[in-house]
Amino acid sequence: MDTYAYILEDNLYINLTNLCTNDCIFCIRSLNDAVAGSNLNLQSEKIKIEDVLDQVREKITPQVKEVVFCGYGEPTLKLDLIKQVAEFTKKHYPHLPTRINTNGQANVIYKRNVVPELKGLIDKVSISLNSDNAEQYQELSKSKFGKEIYEDVKTFAKLCQDSGIDTTLTIVTGYQNNIINVDNCQKIADELGVKLRIREWLDEGYN
Repeated sequence: MDTYAYILEDNLYINLTNLCTNDCIFCIRSLNDAVAGSNLNLQSEKIKIEDVLDQVREKITPQVKEVVFCGYGEPTLKLDLIKQVAEFTKKHYPHLPTRINTNGQANVIYKRNVVPELKGLIDKVSISLNSDNAEQYQELSKSKFGKEIYEDVKTFAKLCQDSGIDTTLTIVTGYQNNIINVDNCQKIADELGVKLRIREWLDEGYN
């Protein structure tokens, strides 16, 4: 049975796809098939919402602190499922904040501004900035949209923050010989009015 919901560090993670518009060189799925003992490789991308909600009901406990849309792919590729699951959790578990870990490319994927559709359903977004410039971003992320997507990622972050969604940009430091200009990334975050989170690469993945 495919794993759509799993627990990690007292958070409930929702795994809706293995597809992604990036092929990041440091992606954790290149290391193994499992996270926190759960195999996240999906046998099918055809997902029924009730199957997801059944696992959500099963996995949610009083210890869960947050619902996070994050698995082995880019969660916004299943935007309708995200909205349905978020509607369910907001209705039945209103005390739990919701977050999406994303590459920030949803508006390009759908050719429209999807941020208004997330407002009221998603409390936080964590967006992979990866670098302070488009060229290095593309070297690290290998986006199918090319280096031009970098500006769209920053625009998406600004739109999220302006809509009232708590927005954080992330970078991964310490991976092989890649040098990330942290100071410049912080300046970008400051200019956009968002937070910056530095994720240090560890042998088993980033933290």
